[in-house]
Amino acid sequence: MITGMTGFGASEAASGRVKASVEVKTVNHRYLDVAFYLPSGFSSFEEKIHKMVAKDIRRGRVTVSVKITDKPHMIIRLNHDAVARYRGFARQIAREFKVSDGLSAADILHLPGVVETKEMFVEAHTLWPAVEKGLVKAVAGVVAMRRREGKALCADIGGQLKRMLKRIVLIEARSNALLKEKKKTLSREEFTSYQKSNDINEELARLTHYIDEAKALLRQSEGAGKKMDFIAQEMQRETNTIGSKVQDKDVAGAVIALKSKVEKIREQANNVE
Repeated sequence: MITGMTGFGASEAASGRVKASVEVKTVNHRYLDVAFYLPSGFSSFEEKIHKMVAKDIRRGRVTVSVKITDKPHMIIRLNHDAVARYRGFARQIAREFKVSDGLSAADILHLPGVVETKEMFVEAHTLWPAVEKGLVKAVAGVVAMRRREGKALCADIGGQLKRMLKRIVLIEARSNALLKEKKKTLSREEFTSYQKSNDINEELARLTHYIDEAKALLRQSEGAGKKMDFIAQEMQRETNTIGSKVQDKDVAGAVIALKSKVEKIREQANNVE
């Protein structure tokens, strides 16, 4: 069955104390176009991510987002040597200048070099295995959603095709009735000319064939969108020819209805992968 192009999938990734969220979303696009929003250091994995996406998604604009949601912000280390030296200086000052040694732990913490801080950076190669698993889950979520959309699209397009067939039957019946009417009122030569200029059997046959082709496309699992759009264009062409050949109010109404349904099919084809 056909697949849609709108989908969303999300997952969580974790490695040690570092956590990340992974999101993949897709919308309509003529080709496969993948955009990346990755943390610093992850650009080297873009090609791998693109291959992972392309394995299950053939068409659409895909946005892959990886965000670090939780990590140790910094590493704090106590410089024991600095503390010992400050304490030694404090005792020396107390002895030499006859003052009390009133240096508290809080005072020591505020002294330069006692506490060393270092920002915690996330190493991409360390977190990547977890992100990769998260991407697999997120892409699977996208694919499942696109398949559900495909079912809805299949039902809608299938309904349009059925209604088109009814209009074709009406046009064919009206065309035959017109021939019988003209045969009674026109001379043999005039009737032959009329019959030739108003013959739409070929157009009706091709239009019916395109409807059968479109029905077959609805059963395909991938690559149906562009083909469906092409078939809809051909349907429109045949419908226009029918309308220009047969000048009749009933046929004109049926042709307008056919055009409307073909246009709806073309619109939906833009949503099919």
